Amino acid sequence: MVNTINMQDMRHLNLFAQVTRINTRFCFPYNEAIMFCVPKPMIFKAVGKGAGNIKKLNEILGKRIKIIASPRGIEDAKSFIEEIVKPVTFNNLEINDKEIILTAGSQSKAALIGRNKRRLLEMQEIVHDFFGKEFRII
Repeated sequence: MVNTINMQDMRHLNLFAQVTRINTRFCFPYNEAIMFCVPKPMIFKAVGKGAGNIKKLNEILGKRIKIIASPRGIEDAKSFIEEIVKPVTFNNLEINDKEIILTAGSQSKAALIGRNKRRLLEMQEIVHDFFGKEFRII
């Protein structure tokens, strides 16, 4: 799914594996946070008792940490994108042959795009890596 892993991502993945005892290949930045994707049955183990693993990773890395379920295919795209952009909400997600189109209101649209289109570019890269499709916000 994710095409390349740079050295920084490798460090994050190794630290995640040491703290949670779960090996994963999926780690990416979004909105000043680091997202880790694990299989759905492993989420509670990854979070830890009383969110202890998240607190420990947050303390070591100095960034917000989110653990989300990795998508099994294009049918999980909506729930996957909802988890990434949470607490921002959107109206609809439409999946075509070549692209994924997200429909949102004006406030949500501004939050999803971000200053200098930073969040939009991050999301386009994430969607391209996981689903092989283009991403647009309307």
